[in-house]
Amino acid sequence: MNPRSKVLIIAGSDSSGGAGIQADIKTVTSLGSYAMTAITAITAQNTTGVKSIVAIKPKEISNQIDFSAKDIRPNAVKIGMLHSKQVIQAVIKSLNKIKIKKVVLDPVMVAKGGAKLINNAAIILIKNKLIKNTFLITPNIPEAEILTKIKIKSTKDMIKAAKILIRLGAKNVLIKGGHLKSKRMNDILLNKKIIRVFTSKKYITKNTHGTGCTLSTAITTYLSCGKDLIKSCELGIKYVNEAIKSNLNLGKGNGPINHLNSFTINKNFK
Repeated sequence: MNPRSKVLIIAGSDSSGGAGIQADIKTVTSLGSYAMTAITAITAQNTTGVKSIVAIKPKEISNQIDFSAKDIRPNAVKIGMLHSKQVIQAVIKSLNKIKIKKVVLDPVMVAKGGAKLINNAAIILIKNKLIKNTFLITPNIPEAEILTKIKIKSTKDMIKAAKILIRLGAKNVLIKGGHLKSKRMNDILLNKKIIRVFTSKKYITKNTHGTGCTLSTAITTYLSCGKDLIKSCELGIKYVNEAIKSNLNLGKGNGPINHLNSFTINKNFK
């Protein structure tokens, strides 16, 4: 089977394999595309939490992006963990250089166990500069609260937060509703023209490590293959839901989802 497209992933590494670069590579590969990477940080973590984070120098992150894209031009780019102002500046510079239109930003700020993965100066730069350089931003509710400085307790609040992000310069926003206490899951896609609510069943499980990384990467992969924004979000959400439903139950904490569930969806991929 030949890859359908090429995706460049800019993100941190997760030694346990459930999130970050490792989850991203599994997602892109399972959905039938080719994954390239620019690693921004190395973390020692498992399902119970993060032990340590070692930052990669901004220059080396740029080298990874520029050198890879110069040889194999990606159809789309997914951005995950960016831990400092200097790293974000380097990534913006490289994005301007390689000129890829389909860029998806998953603004990773806090690990599942509660460890902070980004500093305040970096958050400000994401708000003021980076979101304007992306096609889609995919925050979860805690991340959307940090970026918009409002409390989100309902779908109505999610729409309000998305509108704030659009005013800040985002072209398209998908706010993930997994943190709301409800029987159904609502993910909100919004831009200046549309508001689309994707409703799906909520699976009660602690094994959701890497869902945010996986969703943004799945959406990026579908975009890279030529799917439109709404269809890419719809298929990405379906992929993640199936991966959660599998309930792998690995590790002693918040276990990973099952990226191999994509093969069911792959048959319907046209």
